[in-house]
Amino acid sequence: MFAEGKVGKVLLKFSIPSIVALLVNELYNMVDTLFVGRAIGGNAIGALVVVFPIQRIVAAISMMLAIGSSTFVARKNGEKDYKGIADVAKNGITLAFAIMIPLNLLVYLFRDNILTMLGASDNILPYAHDYLSIIIFGSLFICMTTVMGYIMMALGNRRVTLTSTSLGAILNIIIDYILVIKFPYGIKGAAIATVFSQFIGFLYAAYKFRNVSKTFNLSLGLDFKREIIVGIISVGFSAFIVEAEDGILLAILNNLLLNHVGDTGVIILGIISKVSMFMFITMLGIGSAMQPIAAYNLGAKNYKRLKKVVKETVIFAFITSAALWLGTVVFAEQIISLFVRERDLIIESAKAFRVMVAVFPLLSIYYVTIYYYQSLGRARASFLVSIFRQIIVMLPISLVLVKIFDLGALGVWLSYPTADFISGISSIFMMKRAFDKLNDKVEEHELNSMDKDYSMDYYEDEVLGKDTI
Repeated sequence: MFAEGKVGKVLLKFSIPSIVALLVNELYNMVDTLFVGRAIGGNAIGALVVVFPIQRIVAAISMMLAIGSSTFVARKNGEKDYKGIADVAKNGITLAFAIMIPLNLLVYLFRDNILTMLGASDNILPYAHDYLSIIIFGSLFICMTTVMGYIMMALGNRRVTLTSTSLGAILNIIIDYILVIKFPYGIKGAAIATVFSQFIGFLYAAYKFRNVSKTFNLSLGLDFKREIIVGIISVGFSAFIVEAEDGILLAILNNLLLNHVGDTGVIILGIISKVSMFMFITMLGIGSAMQPIAAYNLGAKNYKRLKKVVKETVIFAFITSAALWLGTVVFAEQIISLFVRERDLIIESAKAFRVMVAVFPLLSIYYVTIYYYQSLGRARASFLVSIFRQIIVMLPISLVLVKIFDLGALGVWLSYPTADFISGISSIFMMKRAFDKLNDKVEEHELNSMDKDYSMDYYEDEVLGKDTI
């Protein structure tokens, strides 16, 4: 399928489970926000906003290991190196355990200090404490589910990720409704629903992963091979940055808004970030779907098809993001009203959201650029592109607009389209250079093929004799 299938069709097939997998990771927090926001109120939403950066770090680690492992697996598959596939899969799973268990313990032990540092006020802290105390223990399950699902997707099985994540999402909605709306468990009920749903999704993915274990003779136990672990982390690190920088940026903006605007600014940022996340997930899903296809064709040295894959991904991502942008801008109030009931919050959030996503479709090319460099294994380039938008551009602009120009919340909202425009234009130039290099590779490969064919003809005619074959 990766080598010969119609590019648009293969891309669509693998984009859907990628988008769903990313969506479910966000839905756990988003569904909790929806239920506790309507049942408890703004302070509960503020608590989930404060906890969100921690969840982003967990999602970032999961995506780093999943993207790093699956990219290596896809490339080894293109090279027909099946022993290499087994080694990468085992080391990817080992890393998940080695990173997530210590992280869970550290966050739990120092949770109040962390929450205060992330911008929890006295009103928000009790809710955030209750939520984080439970939610952190689902981190290992979501990480393992993501890693196993992406490895299976790199081997052509896209259904496991789709089913396991969908199962978790549906269960989360049902249990959230029971424990938050029907029974008075409040924010603790939302956290219990999330952890239980993540555990069930993990059990399904682990059950299906047995087929990979049997095919590639994966034995039980942990395995540390330095070159593989370094490779997984280096290739997946830009995916970590893409996910983690949202949490880092949100933590800084929470503190900025808390000091200059108050709790209302934090709540509005939380609401609009939930809505915009739907749009970002689509681009990230399309980019991550392209990655194993591109990596496979790189391993197979099929540069002509690699170029076609990247080109069609850019077009697909831009059209999809433009359609989503139009729909959310038009129906902003209706979408935001799902999260909160207060009319003034809905109006202010809709205004902020429309400013924030003003040039959103340009970002589609930016994210394809990141995933393209990941698929090539160019860790340094993908890392630099990953941190460019939010860390290098957006963060300084927001600090300048709020602290120097004293624009308050508007300064934060304006920093988004400014950074998006700069990043989008920069990525267009980067992709143009990438296409020029791919054209050179295609020409070089075709010349080598012609030379090989000529040498074979000469061997048959001069050495074997024309009538030998």
